[in-house]
Amino acid sequence: MKRNARYGHAFPLLWQPGYILDQPDRLISAVIGRVLGITVMKKFLSSLAAFTALSAAASAADLPRRAPPPVFTPVPVFTWTGFYFGINAGYGFDASNSNNNRGFVQTAGSPAVLTGAGLVPYQALAPNGSVLLYNRNNREGFSGGGQIGYNYQFTPGSGVVVGFEADAQYLDFGGRPRYATNAVAINSSFVPVNGTLNTLDFFGTVRGRLGYAFDRTLVYATGGFAYATGDQGTQGVALQNFAGNRDNFKTGWTVGGGAEFALPTDSFLNFFRSSAVTFKVEGLYVSLDRNRTGLPLVGAAVTGAGVLPVYAVATSTQNTNDFAVVRAGLNYKFGSY
Repeated sequence: MKRNARYGHAFPLLWQPGYILDQPDRLISAVIGRVLGITVMKKFLSSLAAFTALSAAASAADLPRRAPPPVFTPVPVFTWTGFYFGINAGYGFDASNSNNNRGFVQTAGSPAVLTGAGLVPYQALAPNGSVLLYNRNNREGFSGGGQIGYNYQFTPGSGVVVGFEADAQYLDFGGRPRYATNAVAINSSFVPVNGTLNTLDFFGTVRGRLGYAFDRTLVYATGGFAYATGDQGTQGVALQNFAGNRDNFKTGWTVGGGAEFALPTDSFLNFFRSSAVTFKVEGLYVSLDRNRTGLPLVGAAVTGAGVLPVYAVATSTQNTNDFAVVRAGLNYKFGSY
C-alpha cells in the first residue's frame, strides 16, 4: 500500500476522498491504524509525563534545604527605674578638727559639769595642771546596715537618674576610750568620754540622689538629712542638754557620692529573683549638730542627780561632730528591666 502523501502514514482516513466502501480491507486497515496511533500517543505522553515528574523530584532532592529564617529577639534596654533595697558594710572615721576633743587640762574653772543651774566647775583630776589626752583612734570603727530607695531614669540606656534613699547603720564608735594622763588621782565619779562621736553606735540618713547612667553604670552625688544616737548608759551623756533632759537623737546633714554597677540578672547573688542586682561603692560625710554649750565633751560625772556631761571650758577649739563613712553594698532592684 502506498503511503498517504498528505498525512504521512499508510492508513487512509475514513473520510479520505475516493474511499471505496466495497473494499473492506482498506476499512479494517484504517480502523486499526487509527486505534494504534491513539494508543501509542497516549503511552508516549504518559511516559513523558512520568519521566518529567521523576526528573523534577530527583532534582529537588539534590537541592539544599532552605533553613527557616532566624528569629531575632530584641535585647531589652537597661533602666535604673524602680524600687530597691539592699545591705552595706564599711568603715567610719573621725573627720572633725584634728585638735578637737582630744582631752583637757585641769584648772580651777575647767572642766565644768552641766547642771540644771548651768556650768559648774568640776574637779576631775588632781592636782590642778594635770592633763588627760585621748587616743583619736577611739573615734573610728566598723559600720554596716541596710537601705531602701527608688530611682527614676528619664531615658533608658544612658541618661539622667534621680531618686531618694534612706538608710540605717550600726556604728562602732562607742566603747571605753583609751587615754593617757599625768594626774596623781582621778575623781572616782568621773567617766572619761572622748567627745560626742565616742558615744555613737547608730546613725541614719534620708538623702536625695542625682546622677548619670552610662547604661549599666551609674555615677551619682547624694545629700540630705542625717541623725545619730548613742548608748543609753553612761556615755549617753553626749545627748544631754541639761540635767534631767536629753535628746533622743543628734541631727545634722550629710553629703557624698558614689558609683553603682548593675550585675547580670542571672548572677548567683540574685537571691530574690529581682529585675537587677547592683553593686555600689559610696562615701558619705556626716556633720552632726553641736551640743548647746558649744564646748567639747570630755567626760561624764556620776552624781545623785544622774549622769551629767562634763565639758572642757578652757579651750579655743571648736566643737564639731563630723565623721566620714566609706562603704560597699548590694541592692536588689524591682520594676523595669
